[in-house]
Formats: sequence, structure tokens, C-alpha cells
Amino acid sequence: MLYRKPGKIKIPFCFQGDIFAGFNRVAQIRSRNCCALMGSVLALSSGPGHQNWPFSTDPPPSRWDAHPAHWDSPPRWERRDGRLPNPGSFHSLHRSCKDVFPQQIEGVKMMINKTLSSFFKVSHTLHLSAVSPSYYRFHVEHLQSDDYSKDKDAPALIGEMDSSGSLNAHALLHLTERVRARTVFQTQQSQFVTWQFETEYRGNDFTAAVTVANPDILRESVILVAHFLQSVSSGLVLGGELVYHRGRAEEGGILTLAGQYSRPNWVATLNAGKGGAHASYYHRANKQIQVGVEFEASTRTQETTTSFGYQMELPEANMVFRGMVNSRCIIGGVLEKRLTPLPATLIMGAFVNHRGDKLQVGLGVNVG
Repeated sequence: MLYRKPGKIKIPFCFQGDIFAGFNRVAQIRSRNCCALMGSVLALSSGPGHQNWPFSTDPPPSRWDAHPAHWDSPPRWERRDGRLPNPGSFHSLHRSCKDVFPQQIEGVKMMINKTLSSFFKVSHTLHLSAVSPSYYRFHVEHLQSDDYSKDKDAPALIGEMDSSGSLNAHALLHLTERVRARTVFQTQQSQFVTWQFETEYRGNDFTAAVTVANPDILRESVILVAHFLQSVSSGLVLGGELVYHRGRAEEGGILTLAGQYSRPNWVATLNAGKGGAHASYYHRANKQIQVGVEFEASTRTQETTTSFGYQMELPEANMVFRGMVNSRCIIGGVLEKRLTPLPATLIMGAFVNHRGDKLQVGLGVNVG
């Protein structure tokens, strides 16, 4: 339970599991001086019903707002001798289901990716929209190749700047085979809005992580997040998340419990706490078809949402289609078509809100 003291809130507290994944929205949250408590412990970056929710007025997210895929992948030391495996990262509990849902696309977008060397990659993104502000974004990655990274081309340093002057900086470091560190800084034009430090340790059958966000000595405020996951059996993982926030005007904490049961072709996950609950189910029907179902409930807003998503791959046609429908009468789909032999992908998407009589259509081209 969160206890508030009278007074104006100085530091925002946006909690939805990984409260720091949607960094592109932090500036807006700070300007409102609000304290939003959400029960789901899912990261915002991978949620079709939040960060990529259709008809949202928020700008599209940065590609690296979430933990990169290699960060959440099973570690190298996963047991192959019948003993319990490492459960992976807490942020990846719902990832299998989330990846099935389409990401929102609106307006016209062009992305150009270029590999300059074996250590550097850059990309240019131009987005023209009539709903949200148009922008240009420059993205650069410095790659690493060490003995501790499963992905030999895992990004170590990431920088990004858009046309408004906002800068994002990311550092992913493998300190040892089991210890990894992550640092994030973000500015909104000339103002610092986010500074975050995270350390994760992966044992043989457990994962523990601690995150410190926006520590401010002058304002006497800080946000601490602790994650822990334990493999109970080969298919069952149990754990929890503890979020603690301290400021001049408020102090409190929230505990959320999590569990996941997986089999070779399906995964069921549940997170529940004072703020609400989040459940998801992922099923791979065959090599071409995957489906996912999500249920989210919030005690703060007194709202519940059920979403169904599916992904269909057509390797012969170089096409991937993702669709979704939810209880808010929103239906959408995104089609990705690889334009062989050109190094380009055509992206077309549309989302319809029947309840609000709204339509969003998007067209994009990804080169490289």
C-alpha cells in the first residue's frame, strides 16, 4: 500500500512493473506531477495495451526503451543436465505474449539503417504524422564482443537524439559472466528527466536485480526497485517485485508477486499485487501461427482490459502479419513485407476504434 503525506508531489512515480521502461513518456509524467500506480508488473515497452496502444497521443517509443532482446535471453550457463535452469530476466516474463501483438503505426515513417563498421551502427528515422508531432531521430550504437555476452553483436553504448533536442544515452555492460549493469540517462531538451542505474545477477537457478532511479540528494527523493525470480521446477518460475519510493511529500512501497509456468509450446504468466493484476497466455500453434491473450486490471482506475493477438508468418511470401482485438472495441493489424531482393521492408498498418469512431492508418519503409 502507498502512504501519502499532504503536499505537492515533487517526483513522479509511474509504476507498472518496470516503471522505467517507457522513458519517452517520463517528461509528460513529470510535467503533470502525478503519481500513477498500476498493478501490472509488465514493462511498458512491450505492452500493446499501453506504450503501443492505438489512438494514444503519446509519441512513438524509442526502439531501445525496453531491455534489448539479448538482455532477456536465456544465459549461457543455463543447465543442460536436467537441473533447474536460470529463469531469465524479470522484464521478459510477458515478452512471448507481447511480441505477438502489432505495434502501433500511424502516418508515414521511413527508417534507414546503416552498418559503418564491425563496431558501429547508425539509423535515421523520419516520421510524419497528423495526430502526434512529427520528428526526426538519429540513432547510433557501439557494439561489443566479449566472452560474457551471448550475442556477440550486443550493443554496449547507445545514443539517440531527435529534432526537438532531446537526448537519450544507454550503456549495457557485462561486468562478469553473471553480473550485468545498465545505465540510462535522458534529457527533455535542456532538462534532465531520467537517470537510472541497474545491476542484475544471474545464478544457476535464480535472477536478482536492483534498480536505482532519479536519486536526488537536494530533494531527498529516490526510487528503488528490486526483482527476484526463482526456478522451482523445469517449467515453474516464482518471484516478485518490490518498488520503494521516497520523497519530501510522499513515501511508500508496493509488492507484486509473479509466477510463470511454461511448456514447449505455451507459456502462462500471472502478476498480482495491490495495484492490480496482469495475466497472459502465449501459444505457438505451429511454425507459422502464434497467439496470445492478455488480461489487465487496475485498482487505481477500476478498469479491466482483455486483449487477443495473433501472428502469422508466410515464409514463402516473405510476409509477417500481426493482428489484435480487445475489449475496448479496438481492432488493428500490421503487415510486414520483405521487398526482396532489395534490402527493404514495407510496413502497413491500420487500427480502428469502433467505440470512439476513430481510424489510424500508417505506412512505413525500413531500409537496411
